[in-house]
Amino acid sequence: MRLLSNAIYMNDVKKAAECGINWDKLKDSSIVISGATGLIGSFLIDTVMYRNINNGMNCNIYALGRSILKAENRFSEYFDNDSFKFVQCDICKPETITIDDSIDYVFHAASNTHPVAYASDPIGTITVNVIGLQSLLEFARIHNSKRFLFASSNEIYGENRGDSEKFDEDYCGYINSNTLRAGYPESKRVSEALCQAYIKQYGMDIVIPRLTRSFGATMLDTDTKAVSQFIKKGVNRENIVLKSKGDQFYSFTYVPDAVTGVLYCLTEAVSGEAYNISTELCDITLRDLAQLIADYAGTKVIFNIPDETESLGFSKVTKAILDSAKLQNIGWKPCFDIKTGIAHTIEIIRAMEGLI
Repeated sequence: MRLLSNAIYMNDVKKAAECGINWDKLKDSSIVISGATGLIGSFLIDTVMYRNINNGMNCNIYALGRSILKAENRFSEYFDNDSFKFVQCDICKPETITIDDSIDYVFHAASNTHPVAYASDPIGTITVNVIGLQSLLEFARIHNSKRFLFASSNEIYGENRGDSEKFDEDYCGYINSNTLRAGYPESKRVSEALCQAYIKQYGMDIVIPRLTRSFGATMLDTDTKAVSQFIKKGVNRENIVLKSKGDQFYSFTYVPDAVTGVLYCLTEAVSGEAYNISTELCDITLRDLAQLIADYAGTKVIFNIPDETESLGFSKVTKAILDSAKLQNIGWKPCFDIKTGIAHTIEIIRAMEGLI
């Protein structure tokens, strides 16, 4: 089954497409999206294309990615639509971004986002965040874009110092920069600073959505995040493997809520500001998350020690709960709790893989 033929998935897309932003700001506009086939980028594209097809929004999407085959597989329904254009490129090489048209918005969502990638491709983890970001910032500057969004991460907060129950946007915890694992959070930190530099030096309009641990049916098969591994086991009705005691207490976000948060940042946020995208409806310990998925799948939670490569990519943070009051103050409201998001994700993937 194709993703866009799945009723649960399309209802989630419809719900996101009916969020309360001022959609008129995107009407007859154009947006460049890097990381187009990723978890966030692909759902955002489906949401905007839903508005194009059903509401005549006429927002031209330029989806950036390295693989034309991957893009054709994911977005085959759109390749004959005039509002969708795939641009095969390497964002770390600006000469490959061959777009001559006027561009209103740019969303940089390309990044390694899971433990094995951090450990096996540490250079790529850093460069796509920093060099890729500068490449797209220069692109947006040259094209006089209205607004630029950089997808940052909850990881920039580092370890909880024990002085805060929730991280607001001004919190800053400890990160040991002299480690392999630091490549991801430190590159996100310097990328945020680079955004501020472009605001100061070139007067650009830039907003930084800080995404937390997101999940959904658009996750990649190669994703090794704990929640993604748990979901894969749940899809196949296998025991959930927990590679720690599971005491870690984290914020999670179901992808439709993550994308509506991005859309509010795109249309309603203040330039130069960062906004946490999270909901207390999805705050949960890893152990409880594993048990939730095991209960849904009718299986058990078992404990296992990770291999050396995988453990190198694990976060050392044990508590990371984000405060989304700032985003909610500009109108964003989450729609999904953790139980609903997990159930939808498992059922959608099972249908796609013919496991129902």
